Amino acid sequence: MTDAGATLVATLGGQPQIVTFALDALIAQGEIITDVYLIHLSLNNLRTRHALQRLQQEFLDDHYAGRRCRLRHVPLRANGSELTDIRAAADAEAAWQCIRDLIADLKREGRRLHLCLSGGRRMMALLAMSAAALLCDHQDRIWHMHTPEATLQRVKDGALMHVTPADGVQLIQAPLAPWGAYFPALRALAQTPMQAVETQLRRIVAVDEPQCRQVWERLTLRQRDVLCAFARGLRPDQVADALSISLSTVNTHKTAILAECRVAWGISDDESLDYRFIRERFAMFIEGV
Repeated sequence: MTDAGATLVATLGGQPQIVTFALDALIAQGEIITDVYLIHLSLNNLRTRHALQRLQQEFLDDHYAGRRCRLRHVPLRANGSELTDIRAAADAEAAWQCIRDLIADLKREGRRLHLCLSGGRRMMALLAMSAAALLCDHQDRIWHMHTPEATLQRVKDGALMHVTPADGVQLIQAPLAPWGAYFPALRALAQTPMQAVETQLRRIVAVDEPQCRQVWERLTLRQRDVLCAFARGLRPDQVADALSISLSTVNTHKTAILAECRVAWGISDDESLDYRFIRERFAMFIEGV
């Protein structure tokens, strides 16, 4: 292992010992961890607040086990307020942006990362994995922790913050496909503020503006309603419910819309098209009509 030091990023719920177990295991492997960042939901949750307080006791004066190691915590926020949970798509989007911003900032500083994703809500781990795939490098690692059931009962809720090899706790390395390392433009896009990303996407979609306009002008009012519903991401059955029409009527309109799309984009009848084509091509277009 390199002696340059690394950063541990961990998701935190009500089990603080997950963080110290991971940290101890990495140190035992010869890693020098200089910083620990904890990703968590609102501290209004008593268990999360207790877990953070329990961990802070392990990092007195920015030292852990006699080594220099700073503890930092990152609450997930939406519209300036800490998220109490991830219950809706908007919550997931806000949480992803927070996690993305953290990882992007650390990578811009040249940090080598270890991500321990065993604590807290499962959605937090999924969002962190998504961000890591875009922003991490081959030198970074993602870890899952296995704790035997017998040990789990003894250490629950931070009853024990450290274990011995005999307790059977193991860090298991999870595969990481660092797509951002393979495609730098993808990483650059992921590191860009969301408002700028939307601007870039609008520029990309502008290439299809003439074709979208051509299709739009050849549709009836009801066909436009169906197109807009598909462009918003609805499935055929959801379009039928939203417009109070039958599924067969939706499919009839969809066939007519896709026929116009074939003409506008020069797509042959041999190439398969479905309602997803409408969503992909018209999602940004309908915002301007």
